[in-house]
Amino acid sequence: MRIDQEKCKGCGLCIPFCPVGAIQQNGTTVVIDEEACLECGTCGRSFVVKCPTGALIESENLYARPRSIRKFFSDPMAYHVETKVPGRGTEEVKTNDVTGRVKKNEVGIAIEVGRPCLGTNFKDVEKVTMALAEMGIQYEKNNPLTYLMEDVQTGTFCDDALRSKVVSAIIEFTLPEARLQRALEIINEVSKEIDTVFSLDLIVRLDPDGNIPVEETLRRVGMDYLPNAKINLGLGRPLAEVQE
Repeated sequence: MRIDQEKCKGCGLCIPFCPVGAIQQNGTTVVIDEEACLECGTCGRSFVVKCPTGALIESENLYARPRSIRKFFSDPMAYHVETKVPGRGTEEVKTNDVTGRVKKNEVGIAIEVGRPCLGTNFKDVEKVTMALAEMGIQYEKNNPLTYLMEDVQTGTFCDDALRSKVVSAIIEFTLPEARLQRALEIINEVSKEIDTVFSLDLIVRLDPDGNIPVEETLRRVGMDYLPNAKINLGLGRPLAEVQE
């Protein structure tokens, strides 16, 4: 976003709505630091208060790289050009009984790097994907992140991505349960090298008795899981079983 200086009256109503503090008072007007702006659109989308003079406008070249990368990974209302899916990842894994993405004896992993009010840059995301490269990870092809990779084998990203800062990016892949421990060890090691926060999601099919099949693996690496996990009731199970 940017501010039309001829229309801006300097009221400052938009300032509190920027999650990264990119909007600042500048004398009698307000300005946006476009290097800090993540193009999330929050300031222009607020239902609480609209710019009374219509001074908030979209940045130039917003839908062309590298600027568009900020938009598609920061604005939840934007649809990725490549995947036609809004948001920062793919269809939520809580619908796995319908999609069948994670099969029996497999683990789905989602690493969301960055969060609102902090954000991340792709250099930190690349540290994670490059660290996992030794395992020959096959990244989720329908994740927009994969389209920005210069080399999926090494986990490196294109220059446009490496120059971009976004709200967050989600790394997604599946692997056999037997390889989970090494993946978690790598993730734990690389977490000490990145300058932002991240959340780690594990997606598995429960055992017939309701137990979590990778619980012992989590204990071995010193990870506790939250008791308020999302449990799918399996209403779409027939479709998922076809995809076994």
